[in-house]
Amino acid sequence: MSNKPDAVIIGSGPNGLAAGITLARAGLKVVIREGHATAGGGMRSASLTLPGFVHDVCSTVQALARVSPFFRSIPLDQLGVTFCEPPAPFAHALDGGDAAICERSVQATAAGLGADGKSYERLFAPLVEDWDRLIPTLLGPPYQIPRAPVALARFGWNAIRSVRSLADAKFTSPAARALFAGVAAHAILPFDFIASASFGMVLTASAHAVGWPVVKGGSGVLADALVRHFQSLGGSVETSAPVTTLDEFAGVKAILADVAPRNLVKIAGAALPHRYQKRLNAFRYGPGVFKIDYALSQPIPWKNPALLRAGTIHLGGTFEEIARSEGDSWQGRQPANPYVLLVQSSLFDPTRARAGQHTAWAYMHVPHGTNVDLTNTMETQIERFAPGFRECVLARAVRNGAQLEAENANLIGGDITGGANMFSQLFTRPVRQINPYRTPVKGLYLCSASTPPGGGVHGMCGVNAAKSALKHEFGM
Repeated sequence: MSNKPDAVIIGSGPNGLAAGITLARAGLKVVIREGHATAGGGMRSASLTLPGFVHDVCSTVQALARVSPFFRSIPLDQLGVTFCEPPAPFAHALDGGDAAICERSVQATAAGLGADGKSYERLFAPLVEDWDRLIPTLLGPPYQIPRAPVALARFGWNAIRSVRSLADAKFTSPAARALFAGVAAHAILPFDFIASASFGMVLTASAHAVGWPVVKGGSGVLADALVRHFQSLGGSVETSAPVTTLDEFAGVKAILADVAPRNLVKIAGAALPHRYQKRLNAFRYGPGVFKIDYALSQPIPWKNPALLRAGTIHLGGTFEEIARSEGDSWQGRQPANPYVLLVQSSLFDPTRARAGQHTAWAYMHVPHGTNVDLTNTMETQIERFAPGFRECVLARAVRNGAQLEAENANLIGGDITGGANMFSQLFTRPVRQINPYRTPVKGLYLCSASTPPGGGVHGMCGVNAAKSALKHEFGM
């Protein structure tokens, strides 16, 4: 490379951008290489259906961006980023027109759960109170010393349990059990897996502490803001510039790859020791998703209009139905009555659709690599709770797991979380070693969602990897 930089970042997703900003803040000359024509990775937005409709290609709800130490360090308001806040972060549709709703307040949520209200409050009120002390540890590197060990112990006592174990211990009503099942299913794990409850706990605590907002104008606005901030620090972003080999970076002191482990093997090739390649290739990916983006003529006609207050809706009926659906997708079976996650962000951000009309997206968890059209299966589940939904559809953009991977090479088999979230890969992803970001190749680091703390728009995988590179390659 002419005019050689100090560091190169491969990939401009939230973690790649976070890594680049962290290194540039330290005074290094940094270049980010992105294969797509636009930066952002999973934070991109596009007109996928009809003119005048803005859809997020992957990430929409920015629950973790509001708590991330990285995003808190960025002057987002000065960069033109506005968060739109649904009155209720998430809700769960129940048969018969009933619904369980997670309000911003723990107490207000508990009040809607009847006899389980006190148990809900005892579970989540202390967690929300400890939230600011917990976040640096939960999103930090696994080798750091916990900053709030007492708060972490309180969290860990329940987080280490399975979804089923925690729900059985805390809740008896169908509404409370279903509400927790819907948010815990974001982990894309069977409900009997150890520590699977931790995902439901973290996401629910975040809902109460900071909400589940969406970015006005689409998630691409957030990506553009990070790019501008990076450039203001002297960084350079090269788009439509895929990386296929490390050979072109000879002499660059640090290379940080925001890519899936399997793709790092392809890029690095023989530079990686054979044993390490085998370990990366053995990294397990989880089920995929089948996703549809919608242009709608009107708001979704839910049986229960209270669902229009929630930014994210979980569909799937009872706790047991969702548990069966998640188990099926994990075992490679297509769920007959799938768990569906749906977001209608235009209710809270009218810039995303033409006047009087709306956007929405929905996805269901499916076996890894699924390449079939499941539109009817998913829309039948939506119609169960919103009769007449299909009549509202103006256009669809349909993508199965294989198509999602073709669009974004990090989404292996349609897995949107950077790898299976089972306990054995929670802290040691992608391999079991004290520092999971460093590779055996001098100066080569992995900074994608396949490293701790895992998936989500928080940027902390990139920050953690960049701090490791600063220490080991630059003595900072």
